[in-house]
Amino acid sequence: MTTSSKVAVIGLGNIGQAVAGNLAKSNTPFIAADRNTEKAKELSEKWNAQASDIPGAVKNADIIVLAIPFGTIGGFMKDYAADLEGKIIVDPSNPIAPEEGGGFKKIIGEKESAGEINATFLPQHAKLVKVLGTLGAGTLSQAAFQTPEKAVLFYATDDTSIDPQVEKLINDSGFDALRIGGINQSIRIEVFGDLHEFGALGKPVTLSEAKQKI
Repeated sequence: MTTSSKVAVIGLGNIGQAVAGNLAKSNTPFIAADRNTEKAKELSEKWNAQASDIPGAVKNADIIVLAIPFGTIGGFMKDYAADLEGKIIVDPSNPIAPEEGGGFKKIIGEKESAGEINATFLPQHAKLVKVLGTLGAGTLSQAAFQTPEKAVLFYATDDTSIDPQVEKLINDSGFDALRIGGINQSIRIEVFGDLHEFGALGKPVTLSEAKQKI
């Protein structure tokens, strides 16, 4: 795998569209896939991306952005385990659900993280990185490519050999990259965490500001 690895964005909801839109802004080639194949085709034309069904995207990409709900990621990795072997799986999920009366609530234990739970489903030789979920979808679009100093996206992975590919993905998305440690640090960059927009951080920060927080 090289720093020019092919990226697939699977799931074209709010986060998936924000990720795809940012890659399109930097003219990064990528595959767009969704359960709704007509939606994938329509949006891909706008982004000048390659449309695909989900099985084709998994098979043909090296980096798989799973922009699908937290509760479906484990099943997805089981269903596509053979085709995901050896690939980089990007997990932007947040384990939250709407709360009665407004707002959101965490749907797993207070000290648990989506990243650590999803890691238990990781196919053989696949590599997991927690990234692209530290900002809300609107901010992820609006803060990309900001000047004069880029905003930062934090990431966590247990496999430092994939750092170049992960940081290229982040850079191509219009942000600076900052690794905070292994997957056991995922809770910090998920909703309510100290490095999440909807947690203690409260807003996008630049790399120099971010280094003071980790």
